[in-house]
Amino acid sequence: MKLYNANLSPNALRVRAVAAELGINAEVIDVDLRGGGNKTEEYLALNPNGKVPVLADGDFVLWESRAINAYLASLKPEAGLYPDDARKRAMIDQWSYWQAIHFGPCIQKIVFERLLKPMFGMGDPDEAAIEPQLKELEQLLPVLENGLAGREWIADTLSIADFALASVLVYRQPARIDLSGYPNTTAWIDRMEARPSWQQAVAPVLGFLNK
Repeated sequence: MKLYNANLSPNALRVRAVAAELGINAEVIDVDLRGGGNKTEEYLALNPNGKVPVLADGDFVLWESRAINAYLASLKPEAGLYPDDARKRAMIDQWSYWQAIHFGPCIQKIVFERLLKPMFGMGDPDEAAIEPQLKELEQLLPVLENGLAGREWIADTLSIADFALASVLVYRQPARIDLSGYPNTTAWIDRMEARPSWQQAVAPVLGFLNK
């Protein structure tokens, strides 16, 4: 099994973390995004979108991180990260889709402006572009906060939805995204970040940030 990866990508991070949680050892192949490694003919044959991650399990090739994580979880059903129960799976899907459509894009735009643009010499942050994202985040964070009320994990037990949601918060501190007013969310992300699987997966990101 091979995982085509970029260390700083939240999408790749969530797959690394789920694989680690499940004890699945995939060969990690780093793709040089800035150098165009994702635009080669060979790579585009794996993922025509030219993005990471990609999982190759023999002759089975899969892209889109949430689909990859659902597949990995199905290989280790005893871990319960994506259970067969229809209602539990529906709740996991609900939060995974919410992350994909609303929560993730909003946070990633803030991270791009406040962290990645200056870090990679792409210009100064555009506060005018950030302002509507911050307003949207003010609406989204209470949704997550309320969803976590009385729960340790977003769908009661640890699931691939937790990994999806946590992955986009990895840059929250340098991007000045404040969770202090959201105690349920803060306690949840602390639990997530204390897991050995998460610490293993996030190590390259922290190494980069602490340079």
